[in-house]
Amino acid sequence: MPIHVLLVDALNLIRRVDAAQREGLGGKMGSSAVESCVQSLRRALKECSPTHALCVFEGHGKSFRSERYPSYKTGRPPMPEDLERSLPAIREGFLGEGVKSVELEAWEADDVIATLACKVESRGGEAVILSTDKIFLQLLSALVRVRDHFGKRDLDEGHVLSRFGVRPHQLADLLALAGDPTNSIPGVPGVGMKTAAKLLREFQSLENILAHAPALGNRLGQAIARHEEEALLFQGLLRPKRDLDLGLNLQSFRFPPKGEPLPQKAGAV
Repeated sequence: MPIHVLLVDALNLIRRVDAAQREGLGGKMGSSAVESCVQSLRRALKECSPTHALCVFEGHGKSFRSERYPSYKTGRPPMPEDLERSLPAIREGFLGEGVKSVELEAWEADDVIATLACKVESRGGEAVILSTDKIFLQLLSALVRVRDHFGKRDLDEGHVLSRFGVRPHQLADLLALAGDPTNSIPGVPGVGMKTAAKLLREFQSLENILAHAPALGNRLGQAIARHEEEALLFQGLLRPKRDLDLGLNLQSFRFPPKGEPLPQKAGAV
């Protein structure tokens, strides 16, 4: 049977479900928040029909990105305290659906998910990443898909071209130049998305753009040349790691767990 792995960006799922509930409750956490998150995972399992499934959480501790660039993600609002207190119950609920959760100390979920997806791909299996985080779009291939769970659609290369004007493998270069406010990355001053996309269509990569910047002979070229070091730093921050030594056995994430039937509960978010 072909391997079909569902990799859930756990906090992306949980915070989206929680935010939707708070909108109608004046910013308060809903009494059914835990069950709503579980129901949302349940729907994903039904729609994706995986042979293996895993929820990946952020690791505690300072990541290499924060070490290299202290401003990384500093603009993000903190997780509501009541939601944070509910995380153990949500994880327990996920486990009740037959899906284990993991986190690696000092590593972001992006890096763990990217490494798992690439390992599955290298063995001829299919990986589906459940997340609305655009960073994962870099991983798109014939065997790696990114699913917008809330939009109920898979995001493909056509989506990337339409939204960003570049191909998936160029996304880190694009955001290194134009900036990524979500992660508090400013990019190169004076370079917006359209300009960055145009440069990448012409020169193909950030490295080639930097090599040709002095020859551009204008204010844009001068700005890019002056900020070469920062642009390369941002590029490194925006590329998920794909080669971590995870020490995880894929068989332990079989779905449903060996000898257990698929959950038959109703409800979806």
